[in-house]
Amino acid sequence: MAINQVQFQKGMPLAEFMRQYGTEAEYYRALYRARWPGGFRCPTCRSRPRSRFRHEGRVYYQCRDCRHQTTLLSGTPLAGTKLPLTTWWLALYLLTSAKTNLLALELMRHLGVNYKSAWRIKHKAMQVMASEEAPRRLDGFVPLDDAYLGGERNGGKTGRGAPSKQSFVVAVETDEALGHPRYAVLEPVRTFDNASLVDWCARRLAPEAEVYSDGLACFARCIGTGNAHTVLVTEGGRAACEVRKARWVNVVSGHAKRAISDCYHAIKQAKYARRHLAEVQYRFNRRFRLTSMLPRLLHATMRCKPCPEPMLRAAGNFQG
Repeated sequence: MAINQVQFQKGMPLAEFMRQYGTEAEYYRALYRARWPGGFRCPTCRSRPRSRFRHEGRVYYQCRDCRHQTTLLSGTPLAGTKLPLTTWWLALYLLTSAKTNLLALELMRHLGVNYKSAWRIKHKAMQVMASEEAPRRLDGFVPLDDAYLGGERNGGKTGRGAPSKQSFVVAVETDEALGHPRYAVLEPVRTFDNASLVDWCARRLAPEAEVYSDGLACFARCIGTGNAHTVLVTEGGRAACEVRKARWVNVVSGHAKRAISDCYHAIKQAKYARRHLAEVQYRFNRRFRLTSMLPRLLHATMRCKPCPEPMLRAAGNFQG
């Protein structure tokens, strides 16, 4: 049996990571290059000339034109952090090198911080991943399916409408010639009705995308957004997963569920399912070059808006 070259990449060994980013100064330089690759830019007037000074242990940059003062971390998810930069850097390394989602409890033990700090790091990183994946649109041949997180409560409603389940759409852009998956989208929806699917298709599908789905009636709304739609006739059970055009959407759906269910006993699906699915999606869509996943996440972190803990806890699957 041939080895899957994508699956068996070496990635970045821990020893190499420590060699490149083992000190606070090295991480600071990496952050500086990520935020200002061409040199300092004032966040207010975009001017380059600046002066630099240190106050209470922090380095400040002052624009010489508008006099605005800023720090390297201002306006990013790391703003106001009291943790060493090396702690953040190690956390991002662990999150990008893991095969499945990583528990905040496990981060706590690796990083030597308390659980609340580990939770904030974990959810800020997932928020960065969700922000990066938010504009992604799939093109070409796109099989999609309905999927659910969570189980059924004893004595409660069963099936698709169970209140303990979070419904989400799984879609995979597929190379029709080779039959290989390119990119995936895993996104919660309020319910599988016409309004939710029309909104999802408008945001997530390119106009030229050709959609393949099972017989769920609401998927026909893809036609209303201008996309070609083909209904795949499948049998029940395992046979439905073996249909050629539906194979990868079932593989990705199963991978996402295992990545979450094998890691967590339970999650607050109504609030945090979007972030947990975004973590799976982010890694899957960048699986071709594992060595670049960490620097890319670092650049994404410096582009993302601040996300303090009250915002992380207040936001739900269908809020900002």
